[in-house]
Amino acid sequence: MAKSDRKIIDKVFILLGAAMTAVLLVVGGLSFYAYNFATTNVRNELSAQKIYFPAKGSPALDPAKYPTLQKYAGQQVDDGPKAKAYANDYIGKHLEDIAGGKTYAEVSAEAMKDPTNAKLQAQKQSLFQGETLRGILLGDGYAYWTFGMIAYYAAMAAFIGAGIMGLLVLLGVRHLNKLK
Repeated sequence: MAKSDRKIIDKVFILLGAAMTAVLLVVGGLSFYAYNFATTNVRNELSAQKIYFPAKGSPALDPAKYPTLQKYAGQQVDDGPKAKAYANDYIGKHLEDIAGGKTYAEVSAEAMKDPTNAKLQAQKQSLFQGETLRGILLGDGYAYWTFGMIAYYAAMAAFIGAGIMGLLVLLGVRHLNKLK
């Protein structure tokens, strides 16, 4: 291969590498912004709700009934994993106790057939409130937090890729200068 042909190939790869580096930096920056936006909003919104796990040793956090929640005892629900744990392992357990494990939809259907049954109406109301809070914590807390964390890992991968591409571009420039 002629020296001039090699220079042209090097220049093309240097330009492509520089463009790829720029794209990866932009993707990394946007992904990091998305991570920061999602996790900050979840933390702020959950913190504003002032939801706390019961204190360690409290009857409301019996280790036999809530073994997975002991590590969160007394803590505020302020991130995605805590929102998921509170929703599934705390509220979810309470909901199972309200109507023998029946869901809001099941109890609501029964309550419609028997509108004068005060017990069914109370169960329906409790299940509605509990399942709504549980759904909000899982959707707006845990899911949004998870998307933020995925964006964080994408940002880190893009920044690492940009660093590698940048290094390859510099090596390409160095090689091109040796050909002169």
